[in-house]
Amino acid sequence: MSGSGGGAETPAAAEAAPGAGGPRRDGPAHLVIKDLGEIHSRLLDHRPVIQGETRYFLKEFEEKRGLRELRALEKLQSVIGETSEQTLPTCAHALRDLGPVLQRLAAASEAADRLQRREQQWRRVQQEHCSAREQLQARRRDGLWQEQRGREAAVDAEQERARARLQAQYARMEQELGRFAAF
Repeated sequence: MSGSGGGAETPAAAEAAPGAGGPRRDGPAHLVIKDLGEIHSRLLDHRPVIQGETRYFLKEFEEKRGLRELRALEKLQSVIGETSEQTLPTCAHALRDLGPVLQRLAAASEAADRLQRREQQWRRVQQEHCSAREQLQARRRDGLWQEQRGREAAVDAEQERARARLQAQYARMEQELGRFAAF
């Protein structure tokens, strides 16, 4: 029943060394108990196995984590190198070129502002001219209306005089006819 590991003694080994290692126990019973203890520890006591598996897992985790962090650092280093070698010079060159562009942009903006002010001033002048023309036309129209009313009143007065004259003439003619009718 005893296996090849764990220091278990075989019956032949126990009989071969009678004086070595203390008092002798009951031979086969002692061996059976010892084998049972070993079987019990192997079947029910999993601490050594769990501790071994835990150590193995931690070792693997640390190795993989170390490699992952190493790769991340290498990638970061390559990005930094690329940035310092390519991107920064490009940005510095762009900033140098940006100065004259900004000056031209400011000049163009100022010219556009001047044109806009001129156009606003021109529109204001045009509006003032239109307003002045409208006022002048309104005054002329009012003058024409007053003149027309004056002419209308003169024509009405002339017509009233002509009607009165004709009425007087017809009244005289009627009287003359009345004198001649008596004949």
